[in-house]
Amino acid sequence: MKIRVGVVGPKDSVQKMIEAGKDFQEIDLIPFTYEKTEETEAIINKNRDLIHHWFFSGQAPYYYALSKEIISEEEGSFTPLNGSSLLGTLLKAFMKEGKILNRLSLDTIQVEEIEKVKESFSLHNLTIYTNPYYGYIPALKLIEFHKNLYEAGQVDAAITCLNSVYTALTEMGIPAFRVVPSELAVHRAYSFIKERAQTNLFRKAQLVMLGVEVIFPSPSAADYPISFKRKHQVLELRRVLLDFVEEINGSIVEIGDGLFYIYSTRGELELLTKSKSIFSIIEECKINSQLSVRIGIGYGLTVLEAEEHVRISFEHARAEKLPVVVITNEDKEVRKLLDLEEQVMFQMRSKGAEWEQHFKDAEISSSLAAKIQSLSHHYEQTELTSHELARWLKSTERNARRILCELERIGLAQVTGEESFGRGRPRKIYELRF
Repeated sequence: MKIRVGVVGPKDSVQKMIEAGKDFQEIDLIPFTYEKTEETEAIINKNRDLIHHWFFSGQAPYYYALSKEIISEEEGSFTPLNGSSLLGTLLKAFMKEGKILNRLSLDTIQVEEIEKVKESFSLHNLTIYTNPYYGYIPALKLIEFHKNLYEAGQVDAAITCLNSVYTALTEMGIPAFRVVPSELAVHRAYSFIKERAQTNLFRKAQLVMLGVEVIFPSPSAADYPISFKRKHQVLELRRVLLDFVEEINGSIVEIGDGLFYIYSTRGELELLTKSKSIFSIIEECKINSQLSVRIGIGYGLTVLEAEEHVRISFEHARAEKLPVVVITNEDKEVRKLLDLEEQVMFQMRSKGAEWEQHFKDAEISSSLAAKIQSLSHHYEQTELTSHELARWLKSTERNARRILCELERIGLAQVTGEESFGRGRPRKIYELRF
């Protein structure tokens, strides 16, 4: 499956970024252009479920998105503007003006990069007034910075890294030039994005083991003859754990009296924890079986490593008198959860009038389609069969076939092939087109 990368920025920058990435066959580049940096928020909110990674034209849209908390640092990146990009812009400015511009105003690029260019190419006679910054700064402040210097006669031209600033200065009649990332820098950024996406896919497939252990009243209680009451409690505990195992598409093994090992993947567990806390499993066990349990979680590259980390988790968990969740990751870092975590609930976002129009006469709801879209994004999968959709929705295959047929009818899915199993009817393969 291709990595879907949303390329965000001004039209000319996006075009160059798309062109620079055409050799990366593993990446599907989807352009999103804007006139102003602030439009980034609406772009991401509308299309976040379609995109695996956001690639921004510069630090302004990237840090703007971070400041609005609509992406995490891992979900986006940008190509930093360095000395080579600045040098190219200086040469362009000198050629256009027919002379060396000795006095310039410059925003965004850090002082160290400017000094490197001046030192490497003996440009010590250049006087550059800088406004370097980290994060996001409104375009109006940068426009004012360049305008004040030019009107005071301190500079001959302005060099900016923002398209909106360049456009505004040009309209004011101020000689302005724009720094854009070099093709080589963009190419390197795509390599980084590809590696990060592949790492994320590997991470989601990583093995996780959950150990669930009953907290008996005393150390020797587990050795006493089990009463019928205790047997009924253990049966209820098994039922609760079986429901949990089904939610994470895992498997369960009972190791001994009151000790269970559950096997799944990091991706499945992370998907579940978007809607409920791991600590809530302890509460469900207590409510339904009247048994207190502790949970030890271990991540690992192999079953042996994950099991070792579960044991480490249990060593820490047994030191606590109350029910606890202890997590040991692949680096043997241990984290304890002694109470109900703050839950992050999945909220269906409004998709707008165009989205709702699809479901005006449909036999499925827009919220169900939104859930399927979210699951498709989580599993990094746009092609699926009714069998796979049934597994996603914890539904029957018959119901999944009905949903896919309806999505096809309203134009949100298309049959792309078939797969055969034995003598039965072949299953249709659908491509989701949200």
